[in-house]
Amino acid sequence: MANEKVVKEIMDSVRRIVQALRTSHRAAGAMKLTGAQLFVIASLGDAEGPLSVGELARRTRTDQSTVSVVVSRLVEKGIIKRGTSSQDSRRVELSLTPKGRTLQKRAPATVPQQKLARALEHLPPRDAAALSKLLSDIVADMGEADVLAPMLFEDGPRRRSKKE
Repeated sequence: MANEKVVKEIMDSVRRIVQALRTSHRAAGAMKLTGAQLFVIASLGDAEGPLSVGELARRTRTDQSTVSVVVSRLVEKGIIKRGTSSQDSRRVELSLTPKGRTLQKRAPATVPQQKLARALEHLPPRDAAALSKLLSDIVADMGEADVLAPMLFEDGPRRRSKKE
């Protein structure tokens, strides 16, 4: 069993991460967006050209189905546009509209979700694997293993269906 000092240090680190994410979510709220929507806008804006949903999912480190929901909401708001690739008519490409570019410029310079993902990518592979295992164990111990993992600060179904 971990000692009290170590548990407090871990909790403090988690609190700092959550606080950074919450601050970003509040900034997004002031722009009438969610934190997840701001993350998608920033990720699309950082791209050198249009992205497919799959490419956007990889950039946001989330499932394609999850990012699709966020994208649909942003398309409805006129922030993202869907287009067809000039090279492959089967490929749907996503890009920011002029309204989306304006929002991207008003957004915080680096979205905390991007900073967190980059920090995790900088971990040595062995440490990343160990952290992944430990976090999975913690989630299971909390009884939350069957909870879906939508993009941060994006509402969605809470539990996995029995079919999954």
